[in-house]
Amino acid sequence: MNRITTHFLFPMALCMSVSSQAQEAVWDTFHGQLNAQKYSPLTQINLSNVDQLELAWEYHTGDVSDGSGDLPATVWSATPVYANDTLYIGTPFYRIIALDPATGDEKWTFNSHSVLEALTQPALKNRGVAYWEADDPVSGEACQKIVYLGTMDARLFAVDADTGSLCDDFANNGVLDVNQWNDTNDRWPLSLLQPPTVTGDHLILGWAGKDWASAEAPPGTVFSLNARTGELQWTLNFIPEEIRQRTGTANVWTAMSVDEELGLVYLPVSSPSPNFWGGNRTEEIPLATSTTAVDIETGEVVWSRQWVHHDLWDYDPTSAPTLMDITVDGESIPALMQATKMGFLFVVNRETGEDVWPIEERPVPAGNVEGEVYAETQPFPTKPEPLLDQASKPEIWWAADVLGFGECSRLFDSLSYDGMYSPPTTEGEGVLAYPASAGGVQWGGVAFDPVSQTAIVNTSHITQYLKLWARDEYEQIAGDSGNEVGFYPQEGAPFGMSLHNAVNWLGMPCWEPPYGELVSIDMHTGEVNWRRPIGVSQRFGFYMPERMGSPTIGGPAVTAGGLIFIGASMDAKVRAYSLESGEELWSDLVQAPVVANPAVYEHDGKQYVAFIAGGNTIIKDQVGDQIAVYALP
Repeated sequence: MNRITTHFLFPMALCMSVSSQAQEAVWDTFHGQLNAQKYSPLTQINLSNVDQLELAWEYHTGDVSDGSGDLPATVWSATPVYANDTLYIGTPFYRIIALDPATGDEKWTFNSHSVLEALTQPALKNRGVAYWEADDPVSGEACQKIVYLGTMDARLFAVDADTGSLCDDFANNGVLDVNQWNDTNDRWPLSLLQPPTVTGDHLILGWAGKDWASAEAPPGTVFSLNARTGELQWTLNFIPEEIRQRTGTANVWTAMSVDEELGLVYLPVSSPSPNFWGGNRTEEIPLATSTTAVDIETGEVVWSRQWVHHDLWDYDPTSAPTLMDITVDGESIPALMQATKMGFLFVVNRETGEDVWPIEERPVPAGNVEGEVYAETQPFPTKPEPLLDQASKPEIWWAADVLGFGECSRLFDSLSYDGMYSPPTTEGEGVLAYPASAGGVQWGGVAFDPVSQTAIVNTSHITQYLKLWARDEYEQIAGDSGNEVGFYPQEGAPFGMSLHNAVNWLGMPCWEPPYGELVSIDMHTGEVNWRRPIGVSQRFGFYMPERMGSPTIGGPAVTAGGLIFIGASMDAKVRAYSLESGEELWSDLVQAPVVANPAVYEHDGKQYVAFIAGGNTIIKDQVGDQIAVYALP
């Protein structure tokens, strides 16, 4: 098989275009700005006074479930959007709430009245809303400013940002059925959990599916819609037409980033189905598990870099790539950083897709599963260094092993491991999955300070183990599944699979801490400035030492005040760190783990930091419905 990097190069003018975006004090998208830097130039809250932060207001949506009643559990990963002098929130019951940014008072609410069923996910999920406004809004005319909300049953709602009323001129009286385009392997709806990316008059829309369930699934597509009317402008398919019927996904379920001056939208494309066996998709799928740059107006691919060849590990990129202008060896480079589950940070020129620091193809091990093929090499970045060491099995945590009466040692001895790309196996207890599908960098992505050219990323060190089961055997032993753990059928493939956390009978991690870290990287050199454990692991009411850190979901925000704001940790705290040193400067306890990015905004001359405390059962059985907004006294 040909394992070369795929490039599609269109001529374009070279320009440095992201710095100007980064300096604006806006937080009107999922990642703060279209460049996904999660950066605010505001300085009212800074190193000298952040320890005085206090809760300015809080709001409880009421849209929460722990799964013990009639409703599935909620997973709430929304970033608050500040626009139109309003804070807009999307909820996991598929409502929009518009709040006064200074007081938390309701301006209006909108209820989509969607069916509250976990159609494609293990829980009710929402990652917020998107906002659009006309270049020259006409006073007194409806829907010159629009808020968009997607639902799990594949409907996109457009409502007037001032009133909360449906926009009659958008699609069918304000509602677009995206599932009308679900015409291949229609096994589940094209769930709209991530808000669309808004650029100009375009809504760029991806979708989420049902992970690990089927070999044949809806094939990955991205849609561009007219923001005013919902009319379809273009569609991009990521799987070659000749094999779409027997595979699927390779979709974009997470956020995207945009360089409007280059006219490019950057798509983090997921892995094809089934995730852990690829005998049905042995042909090249060059856009799968990639970052792909696409012309906003036409939907044409400009360039693409594949980060995992013939992905058998569900190592899809989980966050929008962060766009940044950096100076390397005296040369100004329009760069892009793609964080991954593997703990790799790939850095390329965002105009061409070419390496900033060398990315090497290195040999990886092959397996012996029937019908499978194996990539001979995989891409490895030379800088920045991997966020975690994937070369050998993690060391066993002695305390978990002792209290488990040697259980951890026996488990690790029974698992094969030959580095990160150890192939899935049917043998023994399976293969050690490190980093795991739930580890590395999740959808919070990388934050970037354009002044010091510093990248900030949080990462989880999670160890799991994976086994393939022949179909007949799987049908006999398959048990329950949860959120990223348990048994999954991969229907249509000859193998089902199981994925479990590597823990002892007490639930203690078998691998050595830290379990999560916050890392600062100098983007002039690609070297690490500092790294430190983040958060505190907590279980059964007990808190572990802070040096052990916590698994994290949710990303950081950085400010010109020299600060990093982040939730993300198991202990349900929100924190502020020094951008320069990594020292923790402030914290507060909220209702549940903040598995969303914070929002930093200024309203009527005052700076605020807003967190959504929604929780996610991947890291802890604790959910919430709280919006907690902080300011100086």
